[in-house]
Amino acid sequence: MTHSFDRDYWDGHWEQAHDAAPADLAGSGPNPYLASGISGLAPGTALDAGCGTGAEAAWLAARGWHVTGADISAAALAQAAGRATSQSVSGRLAWVEADLTTWEPGRRFDLVTTNYAHPAMPQLAFYERIADWVAPGGTLLIVGHLHDAAATSHGHHPPAEATVTLADITRGLGSDAWSINRAEERTRTLAGPGGRAVTLHDAVVQATRHG
Repeated sequence: MTHSFDRDYWDGHWEQAHDAAPADLAGSGPNPYLASGISGLAPGTALDAGCGTGAEAAWLAARGWHVTGADISAAALAQAAGRATSQSVSGRLAWVEADLTTWEPGRRFDLVTTNYAHPAMPQLAFYERIADWVAPGGTLLIVGHLHDAAATSHGHHPPAEATVTLADITRGLGSDAWSINRAEERTRTLAGPGGRAVTLHDAVVQATRHG
């Protein structure tokens, strides 16, 4: 089934996920690429674009980052705020309910990360949009599903414009403005609904904006 990844879709997605396994959502950790990606970076300001239930944002805040978590879904942000409170990191987090296809943060960040976010716009255009929000000398970390993994993990087939290749992403970051530090296709397995194993094929790109 295809759809437009709009507000109604994401509210329904997170409400359904919470109803099915609230404990799993509350206890889920960040994706493993974040820890390796920020290793060696001094904590500063960060934006998690499409933060969902806040696993990555809370993890960053616990390590001294001042984080803005932006997401279109009020249902996801309510769960994210609960997670932050339970982990005692609310003081370093700000939550913004925002449509990332039109929202402007009004500032730049030392770190901008997005983790499996699919807004209602072409995926590459979304990555180019959030790249503009990285401060000079700052870091962009993109973690996205390759096509087969997106279909498997979410139980649907996303529109063609929502899926990209590693080459697509890196091509959009011009060498005059960016240094590519990491560009990898990775496979990992995690527990899905009902405890069944789900294999994800991920695209991971990390880049530094030239100062």
